[in-house]
Parts: sequence; structure tokens; C-alpha cells
Amino acid sequence: MDNLLQNVLVSAAVVGAVTSVVPSLKKRLQLSRAKHRSLAGHSRMAKRISRLIPFYDYDETRFFAADDAPSEIVLKRKKALDKLSAFYAKQYVRSAALTKIAAESISDLQFTGSYRVPFQFSRYLKTRLPSGSFLNASAGVTVEDLDGNTFFDLTGSYGVNVFGYDFYKACIAEGARRVENLGPVLGSYHTIVFDNAERLKTISGLDEVSFHMSGTEAVMQAVRLARYHTGRKNLVRFCGAYHGWWEDVQPGVGNPLPPGRTYTLEDMSERTLKVLATRKDIACVLVNPLQALHPNKSAPGDSSLVDSSRQAGFDRAAYATWLHQLRDVCTRHGIVLIFDEVFVGFRLAPGGAQEYFGVRADMVTYGKTLGGGLPVGVVCGRKDLMKRFRDDKPADICFARGTFNSHPYVMGAMQVFLERLNDFDVRLIYANLENCWNTRADALNQRLEAEGLPVRVSNMSSIWTVSYIQPSRYNWMLQYYLKSEGLLLSWVGTGRFIFSLNYTDADFTVVSIKFMQAARRMCWDGWWWQGSALTNKSIKRSIFSELLKAKFN
Repeated sequence: MDNLLQNVLVSAAVVGAVTSVVPSLKKRLQLSRAKHRSLAGHSRMAKRISRLIPFYDYDETRFFAADDAPSEIVLKRKKALDKLSAFYAKQYVRSAALTKIAAESISDLQFTGSYRVPFQFSRYLKTRLPSGSFLNASAGVTVEDLDGNTFFDLTGSYGVNVFGYDFYKACIAEGARRVENLGPVLGSYHTIVFDNAERLKTISGLDEVSFHMSGTEAVMQAVRLARYHTGRKNLVRFCGAYHGWWEDVQPGVGNPLPPGRTYTLEDMSERTLKVLATRKDIACVLVNPLQALHPNKSAPGDSSLVDSSRQAGFDRAAYATWLHQLRDVCTRHGIVLIFDEVFVGFRLAPGGAQEYFGVRADMVTYGKTLGGGLPVGVVCGRKDLMKRFRDDKPADICFARGTFNSHPYVMGAMQVFLERLNDFDVRLIYANLENCWNTRADALNQRLEAEGLPVRVSNMSSIWTVSYIQPSRYNWMLQYYLKSEGLLLSWVGTGRFIFSLNYTDADFTVVSIKFMQAARRMCWDGWWWQGSALTNKSIKRSIFSELLKAKFN
């Protein structure tokens, strides 16, 4: 009888333990299934693998024959690079020389200079095509370097430049004039701050505003407030999305700390919605609307352009449907929905992505262009979410301050920017924005297809990505041909073009001509040679073999 009772108690304990563990395992499995199947969706694994990848680079012979091209193609490439190198040496003397010297003191230049192309090619290429990072002037849609070369600007100053540099010069000059009597007084506010807050409440459709010095700071504060008011610790971000460089929103490669309070889930996925509907530890969901151009993929820089598998494509209706689904599940389960519009704010519509996609967030962060050309970050949010203290618990606060928050000169430039959003000529730009840029992208793609060039562009309004439709190891070379034609790209190369909205049809026609000529020269010079055995899969296998040899030899 004692043994029977003991067996019953043991069995009950086992059943109880299993019963308590099963729901936890089920939730864990749901979470794992909601992650994108790529390494970008598994940040811990991505960090481990990144630490295993050894450095190696190509000597001159392998540099020109990484795809095992025949000798006549290799010779053509060598002659082409010699010619291009001579052009760069003559055309960009002062710009390149200063960049080389300045890189000894400016850490950013060391980084960007090393990651413009896949690392195997980088060291040799830097000796042949030194890049210049200094400019002297801007006007209209062009910029001028230290050597007097004029370029059509496709960098958009990383998102700042929505309406053209002359527009922002005027904002800064007029903004400075408005606050010059107060000067750089901090802590107290210029009256302009109140006006800006009221305008931002109208634009965002939200109740309160806080000012910060960068987009990264603004996102940090939004997440902090969401955690404070929900009492939950975890945030959800989506695979490939960028929200600044702080730990919780950059949990993979590039962050020395492992993710502790972040779930990186698959964008546009029913499995993700299920996780949001069942977990009780999620404080907020961060959405960067830019991901609509390349869901679940990281920013498409040319340093990762090892083959031609890069893809992009924008489906406005599908992404709007996804955002509505997110809005619904977050509302039902008390999760704070945050739109990170630091990059796309005011580029898609006067009311930003909320207006463009027809979805209201609980909090919105802005930056870049909103400062009228000066650094800024802004959080707009619901009244209940923006409060930083509790009336009934005076020691329980959510602290957030910054020495330069609401700096008078930034606020002055911002006021001019917000006023000019209502100008007739600016509203006229917005009226035909979508059709204008879609038409331009379609026309360029038709020209590329007609000439059989293996390049296509995808766009989300004035934000473009270049894709390649034929397997190649040398697609990254296109950025250097584009520069030699007078088109200025950011350090990520052809992965992202950001046009300012003041590009006229005539301006764009010139850009198209230059783009086509650069692509033709790539073909003529043999970089897009196509062997029968060359596929994206074979390229990746070849690189994997090289990595193994470098690691174990």
C-alpha cells in the first residue's frame, strides 16, 4: 500500500512537472518559429558565426579572376581597372589625399573605407581607387568636392535631405536669425519650442512631444517609456530593421553584447502575430517603415554584395495590411506600437508613414530632416505613455534628459522647416510624389532591359535599391563607375540611393543617362562576364571553401 501511494505521488509529481513545462516549451517554440530563417533573424547565431570568419584577401591574380573567368576577360578587367585608376588619380587628387590623412584621426573614415566592398577585394582596391570623403559645396541637387568635380547627389545625406540642400540652408540661416538674441541658452526654452510642439502634435496626431539630440536617442526614450508604463521588459523588432546603434535594437553583428530583452521576429508573418497575441512580456513593437522595401533583409550595402542574390520590392498595399494587423494585435494585448520614422518621416507624406499607410501608432519617433538640417530626435506619443513619473509614487520615475535637448538653434531651424511644409510648392511636390518616382524607376528599368544590362532598380518613393539579375562576383564595381560618371553615392554603394524631392525631370534624365553609361562600361570591361557554370549557389560554395581554407590553413 505504501509503495502504491508512493508511486501515485511520484506519477502525480511527474505529470505536474510536465504540465507546467509544456506551455513554456510551446511558447518558446512559437517564438523560435516566428524568427526569420536567415542569420539576420537569429542574432546570437549570427554573432557566433561572425567571430569564426577569418580575414583573407585576394592577390592581384585572384582579384581579377574570382569567378574563374577566362584569361581574355581577366586581361580586359585589368586594363579597365588601370584606366579607371588613372582617372581617379587625376580627377580626385585633393579629396582622396585629405581622406587618407584624415583617416588616421577620424575613426569613422577607417570603418567606411574598409567596408565599401566585400572584404576579400577591399585592400587591393583601396590602393587603386582611393575614395574621397570630403566635399566643398552643395547647390540644387549637386555637390562639389575639393577638386572642383560636380556630382549629382544620390546620398540624401542618409535621409536628412528631403527637399534639397538649398531648402535646408535657408532653414538653418532663418532659424539662427530667429533665436540669435537668446543664443545657446540651455535648460530654459525659447518660445519657438512651444510652437514646434503644437505643430508636431498636429502632424503626428498624438498628445505630447519630447525633444532629443538624435534619432537613436528618441528611439531609446520611446522604448524606455513603453517599458515603464507596461511593466514589461521585452521589445520586438523585425528582422533586418535598423533603429539606431544601441544594444537592445541592434542585437546581432556589430553589438558586443548579446540580446537580453529583444525578440527579433519575422516581418509580415502570421507566426509573429501569434507570438504577440500569446506572450505577456512584450512592452512594445518597433516598426521601421523603410523595411517595406526589403522585408526581413538588412540595409543592402555593397560590402555584402558577394553575388547577385540581393532583392528588393515594394508592395504598399501588402505592407499597409500588415501594419493594420500589427495595430490590431497590439491594441488587443496592451502592447505599445512605435513607428520609427527617423529615416522616412516627411519623405513619404506630410504626415509621415502614419498618413502614407493609414495606420496610427501609439508613439512615433522623428529625426534627421525634421531639424531643418540640424541634428535632432523627437518622440511624439499618447499622453498616458509620455508621462515620466507616477502621481501616487513620487520616487518611481522614468528619467530622460539631455544637455542639448531643445537647443535654440535646432528649434529655430525646425520651426522654419515645419512652416515650410505648408508652402504651396512643397504641397505640390507631395501631390504627385508616388507617381513621379514610380514612373522614373519604371522608365530606367525599361531602358536597362532594352539594352540587356543585368541591373534593375526597386523603389519606395524616392528611396531606391539596385539589384542584379545575373550571377556575378563584381557587382560592387558599379559604384566606382557611377562615381566616375558624376553620381555620388554613400559608402553603402548601390544598395541605397536617396533622391531629394527637388529633382526635376531634367535632372533625373541626366542621372539616367549617367547610370546607363556606367552600366554599359561595366559590361564592356568584362565585370559582368557570364560563364555557364556561374550561379549564385556556386559563388557561395566557392566563398565557403575559401573561408574553410583560410580558417584551417
